[in-house]
Amino acid sequence: MTPLPLPALDDLLGTARVVALPLATRFRGIDVREALLFEGPEGWAEFSPFTEYGDAEAATWLAAAIEDAWMPRPAPLRERIPVNATVPAVAAASVPRVLERFDGCRTAKVKVAEAGQTLADDIARVRAVREAMGPEGRVRIDANGGWNVDEAERALHALAEFDLEYAEQPCTTVEELAELRRRVKYMGIPIAADESVRKAADPLAVARAGAADLLVIKAQPLGGVRRALETVAEAGLPAVVSSALDTSVGLSMGVALAAALADLDYDCGLGTASLFTADVADPPLEPDAGSLPVGRITPVRALLDEHAASTDRVHWWRERLARCHAVLQGGR
Repeated sequence: MTPLPLPALDDLLGTARVVALPLATRFRGIDVREALLFEGPEGWAEFSPFTEYGDAEAATWLAAAIEDAWMPRPAPLRERIPVNATVPAVAAASVPRVLERFDGCRTAKVKVAEAGQTLADDIARVRAVREAMGPEGRVRIDANGGWNVDEAERALHALAEFDLEYAEQPCTTVEELAELRRRVKYMGIPIAADESVRKAADPLAVARAGAADLLVIKAQPLGGVRRALETVAEAGLPAVVSSALDTSVGLSMGVALAAALADLDYDCGLGTASLFTADVADPPLEPDAGSLPVGRITPVRALLDEHAASTDRVHWWRERLARCHAVLQGGR
C-alpha cells in the first residue's frame, strides 16, 4: 500500500483538541482517559496512545489517525457491529452494576490477573459475570499478559467451569502462548493474542508460531484500518476488533475496521464508551441492543470545551504529536 502523504504538522495542530474523560470505574490503572482529536478532509480522528508509550510506538497510532482523517474509510460490509460488555477488575459484587451500562450485550469480557489481586478474586468475578449473563451468554477473559505459563494453566483449569469463549493474552510472549496453547488444547479454550499482535515488531509472528487461535486487533496500534485488514488477511486467523479505551471518535474507526472485515465471527470489544461518564459525542457511541452503528463521529464543540484537558496536559500532548510527526517524517 502506498503511504499517505504526510500532512504538515501545522495542519494537525490547527484543529487539535485535547480532552480528559473520566471513567466510571478505574480501568487499566487510570481514572481519566486523555486523547487528542484533530480534523482532516474526511472528518475527525483520534490520536491517543497511552501515556507510557514511547514516541516510536506512539507514531504508529498517529499514522492511523492521519489515515482516518485524510482518507475515505473502506466500504462497509455490514451496517451494525455486535459488541461485548467489558468488566474491569472489580469486586464480584460490583459486576451487575457494570453490566447494566452495556445495553443488550450478549457477550462479556472480564479482566483478570490484575496486579495486587488473586486467582480467587478472578474466579469470583467471572462467576458473577456468568451468573448475570446466564447459560446462553458468552464469557471471555483478558489477562493482559499477567500470568506465566504455569499460572495461566492453573487459572484456566479453575475458570473452565464457566464455559469460557476464549482467553485473551494469558501470557506475555509468543513462546509462552504457544506452550500454554499446547498444554490446554484438550480443554477446548481458544487462546487469543492481543499485545502479541499490536505491540510486536512482527504482528504475524504469533500466527506463524501457532501460538493463538484468534487475533484481537485494534486500529490505532496497528497503524490504521487498512494495515489492520492486511494483518488479518496475512495471519489467516479469525479476528476480534477491540478498542484502546478510545473516545467515540476513535471507536468509530474500530467500527469501520470491523465493518470491513470479510468475516466477523465474534462480538467486538468496541462498547467501551460505556466505561466513561462523559464523552465528546452526543449521544456517545455506546451499545444499543448489543451493537453499534457504522459511521463517522463528529465531536460536539461544547463537549470538547467542557472536557478539555488542563493547559499543561494540552501542551504535553501537542509536543508529543510534534515528536511523533517527526518520527513519521523521518521514516519516509
